[in-house]
Amino acid sequence: MEKLTFFALSAPEKLDRIAAYLSERLTRELNRHRYGYVCIAMEAMEQLLLACHCQSINLLVESFLSTLRLLLEADKPHLHILATNSFVKFANIEEDTPSYHRSYDFFVSRFSEMCHSEHEDLDVQNRIRVSGIRGLQGVVRKTVDDELQVNIWEPRHMEQIVPALLVNLQQHTHADSESPAEQTEVCFRELLGRAAYGHINNAIRPVLMHLDSHRLWEGRSFAVQCFQIIMYSIQSQHSHLVIQQLLGHLDANSRSPASVRAGIVEVLSEAAVIEATGSVGPTVLEVFNTLLRQLRQSVDYQLTGYYDNAGKRRTTSREEKTLQDAVIKTIGSFANTLPIYQRSEVMLFIMGKIPVPGIYPALGSPNAGFEGSRMIQVMLLKSLLQVSERYESSNLLTALPSSFLEPLLSFTLMEDPEIRLLVLSILTSLIDRCHNAARLAAVSVMFDVSVLELKEDRCSRQDNLFIRKHAQRLYRHVYLTCKEESSGRGHYQALITLLAVLSVELANEEVVVDLIRLVLALQELALSSQECLSVFNRCGVHAVCAAFINLLSQLGPPPPLHQHVTQVIETRQRDAPHLLPEDVFCDKPRLPAGELQVDESCLFVQSKICDALTGSSYSAHSERFNTPYTPQLTDEDRLSKRKSIGDVISLQIDMDTQYCPDAQQKPQTEQITFETLKNAIEDRGGVEEEERRKRMLLVEKFQTAPFEEIAAHCGARTSLLQTKLDQVFDLIIRPPPSPSGNSPPRSTPLYEMKFPDLCVY
Repeated sequence: MEKLTFFALSAPEKLDRIAAYLSERLTRELNRHRYGYVCIAMEAMEQLLLACHCQSINLLVESFLSTLRLLLEADKPHLHILATNSFVKFANIEEDTPSYHRSYDFFVSRFSEMCHSEHEDLDVQNRIRVSGIRGLQGVVRKTVDDELQVNIWEPRHMEQIVPALLVNLQQHTHADSESPAEQTEVCFRELLGRAAYGHINNAIRPVLMHLDSHRLWEGRSFAVQCFQIIMYSIQSQHSHLVIQQLLGHLDANSRSPASVRAGIVEVLSEAAVIEATGSVGPTVLEVFNTLLRQLRQSVDYQLTGYYDNAGKRRTTSREEKTLQDAVIKTIGSFANTLPIYQRSEVMLFIMGKIPVPGIYPALGSPNAGFEGSRMIQVMLLKSLLQVSERYESSNLLTALPSSFLEPLLSFTLMEDPEIRLLVLSILTSLIDRCHNAARLAAVSVMFDVSVLELKEDRCSRQDNLFIRKHAQRLYRHVYLTCKEESSGRGHYQALITLLAVLSVELANEEVVVDLIRLVLALQELALSSQECLSVFNRCGVHAVCAAFINLLSQLGPPPPLHQHVTQVIETRQRDAPHLLPEDVFCDKPRLPAGELQVDESCLFVQSKICDALTGSSYSAHSERFNTPYTPQLTDEDRLSKRKSIGDVISLQIDMDTQYCPDAQQKPQTEQITFETLKNAIEDRGGVEEEERRKRMLLVEKFQTAPFEEIAAHCGARTSLLQTKLDQVFDLIIRPPPSPSGNSPPRSTPLYEMKFPDLCVY
């Protein structure tokens, strides 16, 4: 061998004849089944190959590769292994001279076939499979970095290589470095790590096809394992391409069983977590749009019981619910990979997709109906909660802009208790910047504020702007939520947490005073006989007031306030434990029989609270205590499911017949002077309360009266509106009196004049 090597190096022009002779001799010995000489000839070619200089290696390669083909076509496993080992050694040689005529198609096909070996001897089978995997690894190394070689990333090659690797990746053998699974993972990672931007799709598509054909989405664990390897192996800047492939595959499988769709969604969720170090890519909202579309389709399938249009393939609510939970989890996973500003956009995007009855209810299938809209509302609010739970922003004006807060608060007016509870949770998670919500979840009358993360500095300018802009709206919706008869234990506990987070995050003297006024108003609400609240609801509101004002009194107000609160709580513990959260918000609440009677000593008294705040900096706001908190009805009520269109009209245009002139009456003109305006302003204060009372009666009438009566009433008032408008226009266009006392001829009103078509004005 030494003499042969010396001769070959001394006369490199004879390498091709040497290789041809060795190949011919090996073929002859192979045909005679003299495998010992076959091994000797193969080893001689290997040593020559390794000893040759790069410039002359091409003279050997053709004979060498043709010899390997002969060995791989034989039916002896040990010859396959011998050929594979020789090819791997050849693949590790770095060549400087390009070769334009080599083809590795046969080797890709043969090595892939070896990866699928089903030899009856398990040990031999594993050795053949490992050899096939190493052979594919050699092909990749030899071709992937040389643009002049065959393009290994073409679909026809990837469709052979990737399934061969995945089949062996499924084999859960012992953790041995020579086991097929271990070798496959190494090869798979190397293949993906070498993939450039334009090759990712060709490498991922066979993975999706393999998982589809073998129904491996339903098991989920293997699919998740595959894509974990993929996401960790490819270059991070290409991660979004994998996500886009998965999203497209999810859309393509929209008519597949729920278990398949849930498997794809779970893989998406795991991939999103890994992708956090990279980028989601240019189509951020498209990711969420696809996931929300899957939610809507799942709701349709759940309602119809079939996941195809033909109505032949049945699905169950349980399967669809599993899918919906997976989609919601995935939405949260994707949102957590985004920067803060993009999370705000995603929350606005999701909010825009939530159907609001009477505004844009037609979301998803037109056959979904009310129940479908309700289910979609719940699913999208759960998705919103997933995004908001890890949303962190120092500026509440950014976290809760008007375009987001107003539609969100409108859902607190819904009848569905689950929707209201989700809204309270979303508000709490967005306002809670110090992460106190978990500690406040178990707040009680014995709560100690020392366990909270309190702000050391005063409210920032942005916080003060948020308070001025949105605080009254928040208080109003808290008040209206307490009026709901369907509120349960979870709602009251969520209200306590929300109020506590508000007081911790936005605590200044004005906010504390307003919150105390709100507590007193809620206490009056629970005592009111006009409200149709059950005993549990009334006890729940009293418990909310007790727990919250106890916490509030420890956050800065003077000690006399805390003393008064403690005294009332001790009285309740002794005489009325059903007014405290420990006895109401438990599995078996102890409620009094019959009507709820509350003693004066068990109530928080406004005058005593005023006295407790006297002499402190809070006394500057004492005038506000003299004005009981009363939530004002706004146009937001139009978003409530219970509200009819008649309510909207009555809230915007107050035209009750009892204080409107008769329609047939001739309008009487009146001279408007300075004295008239002055008297109107002076008399306004006494009339406001009466007008507010009439307005409340009118709203109640529209809420309780039959629809036919409301429709007739509104129709009759249309002519009254026109009459009033005519009166107003008549006053506006009436000419001033003439100095001579003669009334000038009446001119045509401007709005009745006919202008020519070509008139320019």
